[in-house]
Amino acid sequence: MKNESRLRYFAYGLLGLPLAMSALPVYIQAPLYYSSYLGATLAGTGWVLFLARVVDTVQDPWLGQCIDKLQGARLHLWMMLAGALLALAFFGIWLPPASVRVSGAYLLAWLGVMLVVAYTAHSMLNIAYLAWGARLSEDAGGLLGASALRELMGLLGAVLASVIPGVIMVSGARSQAGFALYSGAFAVAVAVSLAALLWLAPRWNKVAAHADGWRSAVATMRSNPGFRRLLLPYFLNAVSVAIPATLALFFINDRLQAPDYAGGFLATYFISTAIGLPLWVAAAQRVGVLPAWRIGMLLAILAFGGTVLLGAGDVLLYGAVCVAAGLALGADLALPPVLLANVIGRNESTAAYYGVWTLLAKLALAFSGLALPLLALFDYQPGMSGNAALGWTYAAVPCVFKLMALLLLRTAPASDSLAVLPETSS
Repeated sequence: MKNESRLRYFAYGLLGLPLAMSALPVYIQAPLYYSSYLGATLAGTGWVLFLARVVDTVQDPWLGQCIDKLQGARLHLWMMLAGALLALAFFGIWLPPASVRVSGAYLLAWLGVMLVVAYTAHSMLNIAYLAWGARLSEDAGGLLGASALRELMGLLGAVLASVIPGVIMVSGARSQAGFALYSGAFAVAVAVSLAALLWLAPRWNKVAAHADGWRSAVATMRSNPGFRRLLLPYFLNAVSVAIPATLALFFINDRLQAPDYAGGFLATYFISTAIGLPLWVAAAQRVGVLPAWRIGMLLAILAFGGTVLLGAGDVLLYGAVCVAAGLALGADLALPPVLLANVIGRNESTAAYYGVWTLLAKLALAFSGLALPLLALFDYQPGMSGNAALGWTYAAVPCVFKLMALLLLRTAPASDSLAVLPETSS
């Protein structure tokens, strides 16, 4: 890519930072924050996470259809409104008013409302953002480059959002001021990155939606065999990532008994993912996108499978797991969106496809929220050490889901368009 193209792709990728800050890290940090610091019950917090994600999940295909119908100034207004709502909800998640903190029921209700607003705003932005990226370039190298830059910025956001709330939580009396500053910085990041996308990034080569609406879009997607073949393995793989994300801080605090290392572990994980991203892009250009993703999934299973055996004080071993699993996560982030972009017809609108795609990712997160009430059934509560169910749920169950996804992906023939991506110069 030329220098000018790199700058314009960077303007596109920048929005990945605040979107990542408000996605998985919130799902990692909020359960611990509400159950351990604000006094909500573990099971109640898990059910709120599940129900909020279910509400969010069912709206994604409809949002994708709405985005397909927007053009020009109306599309810009849609994304700016979504950015404002996301910033407000982010503030609300971390700073619930004192009036709702006096009751566990009120606190959980507040969390549920803020999560629904945050998820809706995130979907409004993210579906449009992914669909935009699928039409940035006509060549495979451009798609890989845009995807990698987007995910690199996302990983930077994930590192920041994984470390900062943990530091704020342990600050005691200063935590309210810390979360206010953190939320303000997030709002600035949304505004700057959204402005870069709308006015500096390569334009969206948008295809107008068909007048027949959602029913026609569903029929088109159902008739696309490559798309159908991707859905189940993508969902199973997303579950395998979502469960450990939901339980990571509980595992670090209570199984490893190393809460002081939590921020470092999460940062190591996401930094390793950032390091792995260009390696997976290079691998995809050499052997194909689908084979590269398969290799990444196998690496994740090998890296994560033995984690169930770790116990108190195994800090170095878990650090090594974070490095290996983080490297493998790069394949999960960079390659599936490229696979999806490759199976969408040249004259088809993209947002409806990405509406279904994000629906599956969020449904996976919804299911992962049920891990908390499941652990409560096995008598686990935050602060309890030595609970075997925590280790098995955190480590073994995700490996089973990822192995199923890997086996399903093996059924794709080598000549399939999903399997091969020709090398391109950038």
